[in-house]
Amino acid sequence: MRWFLGFDALAVIAFVAVGRSSHDEENTIAGIAVTAAPFLIALAAAWVIARAWQAPLSWPTGLAVWAVTAAGGMLLRRFAFQDGTAASFIVAGSVFLGVFLVGWRAIALWVRSG
Repeated sequence: MRWFLGFDALAVIAFVAVGRSSHDEENTIAGIAVTAAPFLIALAAAWVIARAWQAPLSWPTGLAVWAVTAAGGMLLRRFAFQDGTAASFIVAGSVFLGVFLVGWRAIALWVRSG
């Protein structure tokens, strides 16, 4: 289970690192941590809400983890962390997180079946 949660956390950190780089922000540990915090908090909530430990590779789990992480992260970023959530950021962030949070599961299932 820890591996699967770790893959999800890596997806969130990759999202943050790519975003920070595309906006010419330094990818320091502190910078990544501050930017990733709302999404990592939402990811933890997603795992609890979806009970992801029960079936971490299933499509429904992946979709639930993605939806809660993306929506929760955006809401936390806007209201708890007082940071921006422009429409373009919401779209790009949701797509990136969807590709990575659902994508690694699809790859894992494909490898398992073959």
